[in-house]
Amino acid sequence: MMERIRAGWKMTHWPLMGADGLPHASLPQVEGKTLFETIEQSGLPDSETYIVWRGQQTFALLNVFPYTNGHLMILPTKPVESILDLDPEIHAELWESVRAGTQAVTDAFHPHGINVGLNLGEAGGGSQPEHLHVHIVPRWNADTNFMTTIAEVRVLPMTLVDSWQRLRDNWPS
Repeated sequence: MMERIRAGWKMTHWPLMGADGLPHASLPQVEGKTLFETIEQSGLPDSETYIVWRGQQTFALLNVFPYTNGHLMILPTKPVESILDLDPEIHAELWESVRAGTQAVTDAFHPHGINVGLNLGEAGGGSQPEHLHVHIVPRWNADTNFMTTIAEVRVLPMTLVDSWQRLRDNWPS
């Protein structure tokens, strides 16, 4: 019988730990606001919420449960469910921000490749379908190793705050 290794801290909000096992900002859900609005409007320092960059109508946020170190999300400040719901000005800033985020990830982590994508709607894989967000995920050759494929565990060699700092330091001006 094969032994399973579990990563219990990945359970949502238990015990308010991020993927690195360290606490992340504990924010109560604000009625009428999405999770990402709550984070962006919290008033907490960006170092606690892992907001990497703020634009006029978009922002970049480090995923606290990343697939790999440097897993970044770009979001419009105002929540929309679909890319079809974006007005042209926000659409333009969003995609310019995705480009800047991709550059920051490239410069900060030197990955072999990058996945950029959207999960629209719950059926499309969106965990927060009410607030569109674009994932930027750095990838390395052979980064899906036995820990992920067999043991259902991700190994992250860097803390979230270290990833956050690298991305901030490498965000294009």
